Amino acid sequence: MTAARIELLAVPGLPEVRAGDDLAALVAEHARAAGIDLRTGDVVVFAQKVVSKAEGRIVELATVQPSARAHELAERVGKDARLIELILGESSAVVRAVSNVLIVRHRLGFVMANAGVDQSNVPGHEAGERALLLPVDPDASAARLRTALVALSGADVAVLINDSFGRPWRRGAVGTAIGCAGIAALQDLRGRPDRHGRTLRVTEVGTADEIAAAASLLMGQADEGLPVVIVRGLARAHAPSTAAVLVRAADEDLFA
Repeated sequence: MTAARIELLAVPGLPEVRAGDDLAALVAEHARAAGIDLRTGDVVVFAQKVVSKAEGRIVELATVQPSARAHELAERVGKDARLIELILGESSAVVRAVSNVLIVRHRLGFVMANAGVDQSNVPGHEAGERALLLPVDPDASAARLRTALVALSGADVAVLINDSFGRPWRRGAVGTAIGCAGIAALQDLRGRPDRHGRTLRVTEVGTADEIAAAASLLMGQADEGLPVVIVRGLARAHAPSTAAVLVRAADEDLFA
């Protein structure tokens, strides 16, 4: 029997991405130059930061006017009030605010630190510090990238957008899918038998998150400079969906 196998292939040589760059064209070009042309069935995983940069989601902190609420939270958590204002603008609720920790419900439903507002790996600017926001609609961003990559390569690829999330009760950030196109983000196995014939009753698999976490092993979290990873060899038997299906509704929160 042939061994099951999945490959992870980082696309090398990508330049610093700037607002307006054609991200799909850059990936297709550099993948081809590296001899890893896209193939039907590939899943192309993009780090959120390069998608946000290409979409112009960088904000100059000097342009941000903090509200009274931002000043109050900034004093409580020990962060720049301008960053707090950006976080509040991206959030629908504050879940937890203590020293150096601000957990919010993002406007897209993600429960995460700082609403994904980040300053790491964001080039500075002579006018002052900058911060990077998540894409306005990561599922739509994934769909656009997929359409462009299919047109450029002729291959039926899927696309994920990957961000690093912390997790309740666990240390360490893990790659998590915030955008998805062309593949099932969530696989519902309820009703299927296990190997002993017992019917599965609660099993749902966060496939997109598993792929994102695997890709993060190559992407890294610091200065690796590998923001795009091709995942090759995955079966895509389930109907495609968006990453939005992974977000648990607020009324299903068991710990609220």
